[in-house]
Amino acid sequence: MDFHPTVTHPCPKAEGSSAESISALAKVDIVKQRMEAAYETLQDAAGLTQLSSTVEDVFASGDLPKAAETLANMRHCLSAVGEVAEFANIRKQLEVLEDRLDSMVQPRLTDALSNCKVEVAQDLRGILIRIGRFKSLEAHYTKVHLKPIRQLWEDFDSKQRTNKPASEKNEVERLSSSNDFQSSLPTISFSSWLPSFYDELLLYLEQEWKWCMIAFPDDYKTLVPKLLIDTMATIGSNFVSRINLATGDVVAETKALAKGILDILSGDMQKGIKIQTKHLEALIELHNMTGTFARNVQHLFSESDLPVLLDTLKAVYLPYEPFKQRYEQMEHVILSSEIAGVDLRGAVVRGVGAQGIELSETVRRMEESIPQVILFLDEAVERCISFTGGSEIDELIQAVDDIMLQYISTLQETLKSLRAVCGVDAGDGGGMKKEMVPERKEGMHNARKVDLTSNEEEWSIVQGALQILTVADCLTSRSAVFEASLKATLARLSTSLSFSVFGSNLDQNQSHVASDGNGDWSMAGKAALDVASVRLVDVPEKAQRLFNLLDQSKDPRFHALPLASQRVATFADTVNELVYDVLISKVRQRFSDVSRLPIWSAVEEPSAFPLPSFSAYPQAYVTSVAEYLLTLPQQLEPLAEGISSSDPNTDEAQFFATEWMFKVAEGATSLYMEQLRGIQYITDRGAQQLSTDIEYLRDVLSALSMPIPLVLATYHSCLSTPRDRLKDFVTSDGGNQLDLPTAYLVCKIRRVSLE
Repeated sequence: MDFHPTVTHPCPKAEGSSAESISALAKVDIVKQRMEAAYETLQDAAGLTQLSSTVEDVFASGDLPKAAETLANMRHCLSAVGEVAEFANIRKQLEVLEDRLDSMVQPRLTDALSNCKVEVAQDLRGILIRIGRFKSLEAHYTKVHLKPIRQLWEDFDSKQRTNKPASEKNEVERLSSSNDFQSSLPTISFSSWLPSFYDELLLYLEQEWKWCMIAFPDDYKTLVPKLLIDTMATIGSNFVSRINLATGDVVAETKALAKGILDILSGDMQKGIKIQTKHLEALIELHNMTGTFARNVQHLFSESDLPVLLDTLKAVYLPYEPFKQRYEQMEHVILSSEIAGVDLRGAVVRGVGAQGIELSETVRRMEESIPQVILFLDEAVERCISFTGGSEIDELIQAVDDIMLQYISTLQETLKSLRAVCGVDAGDGGGMKKEMVPERKEGMHNARKVDLTSNEEEWSIVQGALQILTVADCLTSRSAVFEASLKATLARLSTSLSFSVFGSNLDQNQSHVASDGNGDWSMAGKAALDVASVRLVDVPEKAQRLFNLLDQSKDPRFHALPLASQRVATFADTVNELVYDVLISKVRQRFSDVSRLPIWSAVEEPSAFPLPSFSAYPQAYVTSVAEYLLTLPQQLEPLAEGISSSDPNTDEAQFFATEWMFKVAEGATSLYMEQLRGIQYITDRGAQQLSTDIEYLRDVLSALSMPIPLVLATYHSCLSTPRDRLKDFVTSDGGNQLDLPTAYLVCKIRRVSLE
């Protein structure tokens, strides 16, 4: 018999019955919980009513801990019953009672803090914590200790007042005996007093740190830093004023007016008084004192959390914020003044040889000014790092770029004036690529005019002009080295600041140093306490601009001074043009009227007797130019030696000199050919003479290893060929050895028809 169906059949009913039972029990449990909550609420309400009726008796007993416990229970009961209208009055009563208890605790807390009563202070802290008034503890702790710290700060004013009668007496004595101005100064300066204030303040904080570790072991890491933060907020405006006056004390003009850097920047000064390097150096000296104090504070508060340390250090550096916000303006004024003080002109009494002396002296001053200006810029970068830690480096770069433009503009203006000194001002049509402008005066008159200038002065002008090349070379190399140094500084800042402000990876969305969620500040957190990071952390837009610059500086093509770099290249081009014009000026003068020389149209005098023919001699204009070209390498030699002494690559220096020799030789050849094209008619005698002149110049060019241009060679070939054979000579060549347009031109001026 199979009993299986009878056993298994009731199971589904049992399962359904169990599920329903569980659901019913759950509903019952919910109801039970609600009933228990309602019961507890009713108990809290009853307790709240009872506490409200007895709390006055507790306060009357003077038992402050019991009063705190009662108020804490009342607040607990109020939170349990929620926003019930019947208990609104009790809620208001509780707030009044908490304020009352707080005011009762304060005089006792003042006594405990003032007399270092650890146990009493701990008990009173417990009372305030019990009623949720920790902020009251912070505020009262600061209030108690702020008074003696303020006395430390005001000690400076009291010492100044004490010294004032003595200083007034010294002033009378000074006026009567003409003693030194310093005798009337107070004996205490802010810069000499500030370190002692920091020392006493640090000692006070150390004592409080140690005492609070015992009295308030859970709170000392925030209590003592909060005291320093509130202290700096209290004395902050007066601190700024004292710094400002202290910066003015180092310069007699501003000291006499009791003014400082901020007054000068605001324009609240008489004209002519500007910020000097001494002003900024005094500011940096004070900032360094504050930096030492900040490092000591960082060491003292090392157990505090990073946000607390950041807020504390920001408060310590806060008095310098007005100065850092206008840092670019300060540096711009100082650098502009320093650049304006550079004297580039050489004043020489006019006389024989005065032009060459003035040129040489001016060039010497120009060359010496370059390292001087670069030193100014280097010092500005050092000041920026010292004062701001690099947070204002982007602002400084803008100022430096602008100052470099100002300086190079001054050099350019000096070059313009030197053109007149060298006799090649802009009206002469100079320039390596400018065409020759023919003179209207007779060639012999020009030759006599050139002769009026002594050969010695002529070469002194050439030497002076060649020295201008060293100015361009010095400016190019020095500015490149400075820019490379600036890029290296940006690279260092990129490493340190990116790590401190944005963590090890540059997070474009993060504008504040923050924990990673686990309270791990690691290296990024510690680096964030750098003076630059402390400032940048609250100005994300400025920080982002700086980091964009630092990121761009990693590109090899990056120019830290983009405008100045372009202007340096332009200056070098201008120098090259001036030097070329000076070197070619004598050639230009000698060749100026060659096309109009009467010898070209001269004919042989008829004679009744046969006379022997003599070879023609080169004329004075070409021998003068040739002599000049042959002497030029000797003039370039000192320049090459000067370059090789500063550059180990002597081959490059020699190439530099050779390159200039070729430029002048090419220019001379070009000027000569331009004159030859201007000859309208030439006789056989003239052709013979011109052929001799060209041959002489060709030999000189060959001696200088200068290739002979085809046009010049064509002139020589066609002029040296007898007139009756010139047509056959030209037509038979077919352009193989001759420049045909030039050959046709020679045929034209020799009146030879090719038809």
